[in-house]
Amino acid sequence: MNPRITNVLYETPYKLLLTFANKEVKEFDFSSYLQYPVYSPLKDEIYCRKAKVLNGTVVWDDSIDFDPDTLYLDGKVV
Repeated sequence: MNPRITNVLYETPYKLLLTFANKEVKEFDFSSYLQYPVYSPLKDEIYCRKAKVLNGTVVWDDSIDFDPDTLYLDGKVV
């Protein structure tokens, strides 16, 4: 199991700056996910800014989320 997220900041366009429980900071580009219907609301950057941490991952209005392991494994170290 990978570390969970403790903080998230939205960066344009379609990137998240994530802080993990082990103090690592990574950038996650989710632009490639926008082609999937479940993530289509994230095409609206105003909506993207509503990203928050819940239960160790990133969520938007409790209806869209990413697997925390995906965020950790696919995130780029900054």
